[in-house]
Amino acid sequence: MPTVQDIEIKDSAARNAQAAEAFQDERMVLNMGPSHPATHGVLRIVLELDGEIITKADPDVGYLHRGDEKIAENMTYTQFIPYTDRLDYLAPLANNVAYALAVEKLLGIHDQLPPRCQYIRVMCAELARISAHLLGLGAFAMDMGAVTVFLLSFTEREKIYNLAEAISGARLTTSYTRIGGVMRDMPPSWLGQCQKFCDEFIPALDDLETLLTRNRIWVDRVRNLAVITKQDAIDYGLSGPNLRGSGVEWDLRKNQPYLCYQDLDFDIPVGSVGDCYDRYLVRMEEMRQSARILKQCIKKIPGGAENKTKEPVNVDNGKIILPPKVQVMTKMEELIHQFMLVTEGMNCPPGEIYFGHENPKGELGFYINSKGGGVPYRLKIRAPSFVNLSIIPKIFPGCMVSDTVAILGSLDFVMGECDR
Repeated sequence: MPTVQDIEIKDSAARNAQAAEAFQDERMVLNMGPSHPATHGVLRIVLELDGEIITKADPDVGYLHRGDEKIAENMTYTQFIPYTDRLDYLAPLANNVAYALAVEKLLGIHDQLPPRCQYIRVMCAELARISAHLLGLGAFAMDMGAVTVFLLSFTEREKIYNLAEAISGARLTTSYTRIGGVMRDMPPSWLGQCQKFCDEFIPALDDLETLLTRNRIWVDRVRNLAVITKQDAIDYGLSGPNLRGSGVEWDLRKNQPYLCYQDLDFDIPVGSVGDCYDRYLVRMEEMRQSARILKQCIKKIPGGAENKTKEPVNVDNGKIILPPKVQVMTKMEELIHQFMLVTEGMNCPPGEIYFGHENPKGELGFYINSKGGGVPYRLKIRAPSFVNLSIIPKIFPGCMVSDTVAILGSLDFVMGECDR
């Protein structure tokens, strides 16, 4: 017969085994963000951990409470242009171009833009692409401990800010594009400054690649990490470098060309594995291709730097573009046009359109539903960062906590447009 002591020992052993089994199945929930420096904005990710391994990840967005889409319903199409600066605030010039092209498609004048205006817009968009990728690369590298890369990338980015200031008068929130054209023509010295930047940028980019591309520590941290298959990238609606890094050759500048992109020669870099390393390499090559586009635009732009042939930069339509100030002060019809444009906005036809623009983060799309008049009935923004973040629950499980910084850096998102 077992003694009371034997029974107590067996019960204790069973309880200990049960507790150990329960402990093994126990998961820890960890909040990463919304005020974490590696989330690049107010993003909260709820991580479920089994030790150091992530078993589940849920992105929690919406902390900025922007409300841009609702704001657009209460102002004219032109008044909304400054709000587009604040979407992807690393590439305001590109945001301006995307929004203006959407409204011009609604107006039916997207194919009437003067050639000089088209080239100026393309140059602005490509400068914005380089600027956004430089910051994304610098922040990505700094999160991983490579502070020197951050300093070098910001040195080149400062030159782009100087170019933005010279053409628009502002460094960050440019509001340069107008419906039907641009705010003003470029200064005579601007093309020379742009050429100088391109000549200096490529050697600087080579230095950045020397620091990272074959760096053993960098490669070990990012290669074969968070692989996004080609099918997953398509299924989740990814766009931009995150899509092309998975091997999908899709770029709106090539597949659905707009402005003067069909007249320019450039390549679309794609990855083969779809890991963090591929996404890094795609962005590096995209910056080279953008510099290549800029050099072609400098040579081909109608009118040249000084515009001696007086090429227009706006459509010739007084009901869309503000008339010259001299005519406003001397003629009644131009005065009326300016008054109507400023107070009520341009008279857009009823209908609905969608236009997608190849932004640095991916496809920035604007859906406009118009019932006529100068104010949109409904405006929807397809923010690439919002869509790209949807892949997080798919790629995080199986990675380690220390990998989250690298994965987020490779996705390169901006919460300003995510929480639009």
